[in-house]
Amino acid sequence: MKRYKHLAESVRFKRQGGHWRPLADNEKLVFAGEGRSAAVFRIEGTEKALKVFYPDKVHIAKEEADIYRLLSGISHFPALHESGGTYIVIDWVEGKTFFQCLEEGIDISARHIQEADYALSAARKRGLNPSDVHLRNIMITEAGSVMIIDVARFRQTKDCMNWEDIKAAYSTYYTKPFFPKRWPKYLLNMIGILYKKRLLPVHRPDHAKNPQ
Repeated sequence: MKRYKHLAESVRFKRQGGHWRPLADNEKLVFAGEGRSAAVFRIEGTEKALKVFYPDKVHIAKEEADIYRLLSGISHFPALHESGGTYIVIDWVEGKTFFQCLEEGIDISARHIQEADYALSAARKRGLNPSDVHLRNIMITEAGSVMIIDVARFRQTKDCMNWEDIKAAYSTYYTKPFFPKRWPKYLLNMIGILYKKRLLPVHRPDHAKNPQ
């Protein structure tokens, strides 16, 4: 029995300005955010999140559900509770993304980097290829541990160096005593755009070219 199917079906999408805008017709759904492929809601009274995929992205629902099943038991990833043709239900993660930490001046410790590194290594050992890992999908929970969300692209075949570049930037710049720990959002977004366009110099250690 699909316990949360009716909640997913209460979400409608409207095309507006080239983007999908979610309209949730159920008081149990609290809008939490939206990304490139889906809108996310917290299910009121629970510690669960409902992720409903846009009409032209519904094929990703099964892909992401399958990936979460493969990641089952790795504590740094949310657990999957239910999935359907247009949605998945996973653990709700309370905390701050790495992006928010930089925006608010919250310390990202070496232990947080190590935990994320361990989680991604564990995913690779299960035959996955973590891709599209960025500052907005790595979270520090209220308990201080690391959680990685949004794993839909963990079965891509191309090599993605995002995480290796984040680690290199952390060790090369962030750990330095006079490096600012708080950055305005517009500047972080600008750096992200320059990085995607490969207009920023990236210094990677040799071993990072083929992470295992």
